[in-house]
Amino acid sequence: MTACEKDAAGTDVIMHLKADSEDESYSRFLETYELKNLVKKYSDYIRYPIKMDVEKTRVKEETKDSDKPEYETYTENETLNSMVPLWQRNKKDVTAEEYNQFYKEKFFDFEDPLLTITTSVEGVVTYKALLYIPAKTPYNYYTKEYEKGLQLYSSGVMIMENCPDLLPEHFRFVKGVVDSQDLSLNISREMLQHNRQLKLIEEHLEKKIKNELASMLKKDRENYEKFFAAFGRQLKYGLVSDYGAHKDKLSDLILFYSYNQKKLITLDEYVEAMKEDQKYIYFATGESKEIIETLPQTEILKDKGFDFLCCTDEIDEFALNSLRTFKEKEFRSVLNDDLGIESENKEEEKEEGQDALITFIKETLGDKVSQVVASKKLKSHPVCLTAQGGISFEMEKYFSVVQPESGMKAQRVLEINMSHPAVKALKDKVTTNIEEAKKYVQLLYSQSLLIAGLPLENPSEYTDLVCSLMI
Repeated sequence: MTACEKDAAGTDVIMHLKADSEDESYSRFLETYELKNLVKKYSDYIRYPIKMDVEKTRVKEETKDSDKPEYETYTENETLNSMVPLWQRNKKDVTAEEYNQFYKEKFFDFEDPLLTITTSVEGVVTYKALLYIPAKTPYNYYTKEYEKGLQLYSSGVMIMENCPDLLPEHFRFVKGVVDSQDLSLNISREMLQHNRQLKLIEEHLEKKIKNELASMLKKDRENYEKFFAAFGRQLKYGLVSDYGAHKDKLSDLILFYSYNQKKLITLDEYVEAMKEDQKYIYFATGESKEIIETLPQTEILKDKGFDFLCCTDEIDEFALNSLRTFKEKEFRSVLNDDLGIESENKEEEKEEGQDALITFIKETLGDKVSQVVASKKLKSHPVCLTAQGGISFEMEKYFSVVQPESGMKAQRVLEINMSHPAVKALKDKVTTNIEEAKKYVQLLYSQSLLIAGLPLENPSEYTDLVCSLMI
């Protein structure tokens, strides 16, 4: 240490830049715009002014009114940081327009956010947060390139631009900033992962976001449905993730389309509207609600006036299976499960020759189906397929895309409507033309595959079969 004299009090920090290399241009840090960007990004909210001499241009005073004005350069000592962050100001002193403008500038969005959330906490952990829910799903939201997380500040100084530990996965769509004076400026990413205060902030924010969404659902249904259209799938993934650990927090926020009510409803609204003699919450899966509404398995529910949920997202069945029950009401799949309705009716007598016909169908189809049964679901359709065991048809379709090597298949049960004219025609053919009867069986089985949304094993063979029966 060497003694020296200074003309004024204070400390001078002198930095030396490395020479430029092929991989890095260090000289760019001498550029005015680069220095301004660094201050804006990391130190914009420090409560002390950060000033720098900035070279600017202006018209010379004596040539202002001239046809050919001349310009001169001058130096101005400019304050680069805004000093007072928006989230530190009193909420009543900030307009909605200011919140929206901050969001669009900070997070590069062209639209106003759907919801703005502010919170200030003092106690075991002290922090302020300004959170936003975007109006639309970001273009890269469901890709590996999307980075979840909030901007983390300590007393106005940015520590991390995207801190993923501040948000649970099911609320990864939230944008915003968190500022806590309890965090050290020198804290590393590794230390943040094990920071108890950060965990407390994450728990508080999760509760706050959940409460704000529940409030929007109750008070502003139109905007909530816009939110759910953008991020409802993420909430459903949250029901499934971590072995269903978050299902109690999220089940009240999920919407499904109701067949009876012809609109999106909550599970609570479904239960409230259930008929007295309805025991289960019914749901059906398919590519669209229009297809689901015409499924033959739903006819018995329609006759009884029982509502069913139309599930069109690939995650829906996984989510409902994760819930298992809601308000002590068990979920039942229209396509897979025993609907619990047949037992209420008196057992019908078997038609003459029923067992023989079922045996013939099973022998004809072989291992294509695990079982053939007389259906108590079907009304106006001759056949349908039901999945038996733990794997449904929707699960089979899902795994055929994401894990085709797994070879996961649902056990197929062919249900036959013994009173349908097509089945009666098949029964007659068994006694008059056995080869043609086998073609009838193959035709009915192919129709059941199409109804279930499953691919035909050989489309050309199917068309030839139809043509042969037409001749």
